Amino acid sequence: MGADRTYAYGAAAGLLGDLLLGDPRRGHPVAAFGRAAGAVERVLWHDHRGWGAVHTAVCAGGAVALGALAARATRPRPAVSTALTAVAAWAVVGGTSLAREARAVGRALEAGDVEAARARLPHLCGRDPQALDADGIARAVVESVAENTSDAVVGALVWGAVAGVPGLLGFRAVNTLDAMVGHRSPRHRRYGWASARLDDVAGWPGARLTAVLATLAGPDPRGAARAWRADASRHPSPNAGPVEAAFAGALGVRLGGTLSYGGRVEHRPVLNGGTGRPVRVIDIDRAVRLSRRVGLLALGTTLAARGLMKGRGK
Repeated sequence: MGADRTYAYGAAAGLLGDLLLGDPRRGHPVAAFGRAAGAVERVLWHDHRGWGAVHTAVCAGGAVALGALAARATRPRPAVSTALTAVAAWAVVGGTSLAREARAVGRALEAGDVEAARARLPHLCGRDPQALDADGIARAVVESVAENTSDAVVGALVWGAVAGVPGLLGFRAVNTLDAMVGHRSPRHRRYGWASARLDDVAGWPGARLTAVLATLAGPDPRGAARAWRADASRHPSPNAGPVEAAFAGALGVRLGGTLSYGGRVEHRPVLNGGTGRPVRVIDIDRAVRLSRRVGLLALGTTLAARGLMKGRGK
């Protein structure tokens, strides 16, 4: 079995495992990485960009090195190598948990239980739920589904196609570090700078592929393309902008606007404001279905791209 087939079978099996099983309730490898990264932070923390860069290099570099060593050790045994790729892909892809949490909030809103929806929202994003009404919660869920389709599914598949198991683990490590220290809290404004910038770089190709696939797979391709072109650059995040704009246009809704995050109030630009309508609860399920289609298309696209790159390299 060639290396390309080994990776393709393993990546497909890992995505299937996520679809069937979701994330484990206990002992998730990403959670273990988070605990290790937290321990490194306790040793290295200084209010300085340089120390934060060391933290990023140690944690992300360690994940890449572990993946490279494991891939090298299993390369002579294709079946074991396929299993390693499958486990790595399953560990870093989080599409099923994303869908499960989004739909749980949606069910609470459908039942009119706004307090239950507020209690569940932190499982998806860092918004301040008490500052949101039912419509605001629904909008936050759709935005989170859009952004995490890139962060939790497509971005990992892109880097897996580029670098195999080290790419899968490295991307998830970078994305996790950004969630831990990349935000603009007083403690992490300087220390987390390197993690945030590296996450921007690592997430760039996955975000653009997510936007392309959302445009092609969504119910309104022209609307998605129009919103992406008009509004993506207005978003403060270079990667969330294209993804959220494409989802907004594809679903025919307005995203963005005022939000409260980590105790700060932000006034973000409205995406698809010209033609979109306010988000409704029903749009949560529509966003989840679109996310699923994008994830499956991303698997096929990245495997095809990997095969093409390897073929040209021969």
